[in-house]
Amino acid sequence: MNNSTTGLSGLNLSSLKPSTEPSNAGQTAVRGAQVRTMDVVNKGLARRHRSESRFKRLGLAAILLSLAFLAVLFVSIFANGYTAFKQTFIQLEVFLDPLEIDKENLQTVNYMGLVKKSLTTIFPLVKSRADKRKLYGIVSTGAAFDLQKFVQKNRHEIGNTIQIWVPADDDVDMLMKGHISRDVPEAERRMNDTQIAWVDHFIDRSRIKQEFNTIFFTGGDSREPELAGIWGATCGSLYTLLVALCLSFPIGIATAIYLEEFAPTNRWTDVVEVNINNLAAVPSIVFGLLGLAVFLNFFGLPRSAPLVGGLVLTLMTLPTIIIASRASLKSVPPSIREAALGIGASKTQMVAHHVLPLAMPGMLTGTIIGMAQALGETAPLLMIGMVAFIVDIPTGFTDPSTVLPVQIFLWADSPERAFLEKTSAAIMVLLVFLVAMNGLAVVLRKKFERRW
Repeated sequence: MNNSTTGLSGLNLSSLKPSTEPSNAGQTAVRGAQVRTMDVVNKGLARRHRSESRFKRLGLAAILLSLAFLAVLFVSIFANGYTAFKQTFIQLEVFLDPLEIDKENLQTVNYMGLVKKSLTTIFPLVKSRADKRKLYGIVSTGAAFDLQKFVQKNRHEIGNTIQIWVPADDDVDMLMKGHISRDVPEAERRMNDTQIAWVDHFIDRSRIKQEFNTIFFTGGDSREPELAGIWGATCGSLYTLLVALCLSFPIGIATAIYLEEFAPTNRWTDVVEVNINNLAAVPSIVFGLLGLAVFLNFFGLPRSAPLVGGLVLTLMTLPTIIIASRASLKSVPPSIREAALGIGASKTQMVAHHVLPLAMPGMLTGTIIGMAQALGETAPLLMIGMVAFIVDIPTGFTDPSTVLPVQIFLWADSPERAFLEKTSAAIMVLLVFLVAMNGLAVVLRKKFERRW
């Protein structure tokens, strides 16, 4: 026992301790490696920060440049179009000669002749036929219609001399608005010095004024710029959009519900989905060609009618509505469906009572955006004849009509300076409609959106 104890005590216990030298060396090596790695990271981090900052500046510059171009576009449209909301009128003294006015048949009266007599009375020194033609041209041809309306409402004034404000010619209107300069040589402007002197005669006697242009909002298209309005095109756009909405909304919603909730996953549904996505990228003029071939040539529907335009726009907007509606249905959590089915609801009840109300805000948004896209389309409607010159205001879905974008296209092709401001003003009205429709989509989404 003592020998064993002595043997153990004679051992060098320090030799039994594990050596720490290799461990310390390893830690030093790891620490050195970490230091070197951090140095590399720190050097690269500064470079990445500079790159990120440069990317942010480029992105901000791109946004500012886009906003600048958009501002230039809007400013140029406003600068060219705001004067269209004012119209020049001239006051005339017209003698309602009872020998020329038949009270029993006011439709056959030569009202333009009465207007011309009023002008020759004001300027009796104008004798030549050419000068008289220029004199009569300072008032619009619409003066005869205004005089006719006055006489029909005031038959008791027949035999008296009346004072009536009539629209001025578009050249006089441009002169009053400063678009025709008096300083340029006579050969370089649309009005000669004599015509300007006649206008100054009315100005000196306070018989010329500018008022809000109600004709622009209440009239149809016209060859005369001072009589041209957007009401006919606006009615055509409303009828066309109404047809497109009544067809595309229920068909698009039903298609999206079937494909997302009821259709089996197979090759046929995959083909349908691929074709819907492809149709959303098809140029709009292709739908116009389809409408020309099917609705006009095959079915024989009336040309230039809002009914045909609405059918064409329905085909064009259906893919957009279907895709937006399917995305809205996918956003509804599966737990909603499982909970409805778990309490005994059928699949139809689950969709109608639970999924559809939650997805409806997104569906409405997609529909309104699709309608806004249809409102601004021109190419497909050109193919079905809605580019025709139509003066009358449409009163139904089968009456010949045009739409706002096509009306803008027609006016932009006219050489008169007055049509330039009409074009810009019509673009402003169209932009207001588009912004209003997109704003309505946002409001409806916020109003009916539910959070879970």
